[in-house]
Amino acid sequence: MVFFLQNVVNALQWGSFYALIALGYSMVYGILLLFNFAHGDIFMSGAYIGFFVATGLLAVVASGVIALPNWAVLVLTILLSMLLTSFLGMLVERIGYRPLRNAPRASAAITGLMIGIILETGNLALLGAQRLSFPALIE
Repeated sequence: MVFFLQNVVNALQWGSFYALIALGYSMVYGILLLFNFAHGDIFMSGAYIGFFVATGLLAVVASGVIALPNWAVLVLTILLSMLLTSFLGMLVERIGYRPLRNAPRASAAITGLMIGIILETGNLALLGAQRLSFPALIE
């Protein structure tokens, strides 16, 4: 029974990830009429941001500087990750897409592909190709 419930939770988790990405694609295209090919890469960068925020907060708590329960670390991780990933999205929009507001659509599509490649190779160069495990925040 535990195995079944764990698989149901995993399926809901992955389904919500895919729904979030699809919702982002449809909102960007519906509002701006632009295919943001870097959307998935920003999602990936947000996951890395969440990983580093969580491990950093857990290290601060473990060192005794701040005493926080794990649920507070989870809430802070979610809030800080959303804030930092929003800043990354705003940076991509300001640097990559805003200058091309009146340019042909092909220019914006190529820019989206290049931003995606830059984010992917930047993460690969900084972090390597090893798998990282997200720290357990809920016990």
